Amino acid sequence: MLMVMSSMMMAMIISIALMVMCTVISKSSIVDREKMSPFECGFDPMNSSRSPFSIQFFLIAVLFLIFDIEIAIILPIIITMKWNLTSTWILTITFFIFILTMGLYYEWNNGVLEWSK
Repeated sequence: MLMVMSSMMMAMIISIALMVMCTVISKSSIVDREKMSPFECGFDPMNSSRSPFSIQFFLIAVLFLIFDIEIAIILPIIITMKWNLTSTWILTITFFIFILTMGLYYEWNNGVLEWSK
C-alpha cells in the first residue's frame, strides 16, 4: 500500500512540476501587435474574412479526401484477408468500392468535376 501511495505522490509531483514549468516557459515577455495578431498565411487580418472561395476547389478536395480514406480502409482489409474468409472480404470490398463508384458517378452526372462552366 505504501508503494502505491508513493507512486501516486511521485506522479502528482512530476505532473504539477511539468505544468508549472510549461506555464513559466510559455509566458511571452515582449508584447508586439504583429506577434499577437493571428497568422493568416500572409493575408492582412484586418480585411474582411468573407473573401470569395472556389466551391469547385472545395468539392475536388472533398472528393480527394474520400478516395484517400478509401485507401486507408482497404489496405488493412487486404492484410487481414489472410486470417478470415476470403469470400466475405471480397464481397465487403466489392460493396464498398461499388458505393464509392456510385458516389463518383453521381458527382460526375451533376457536373461537380467540370472545372469551367
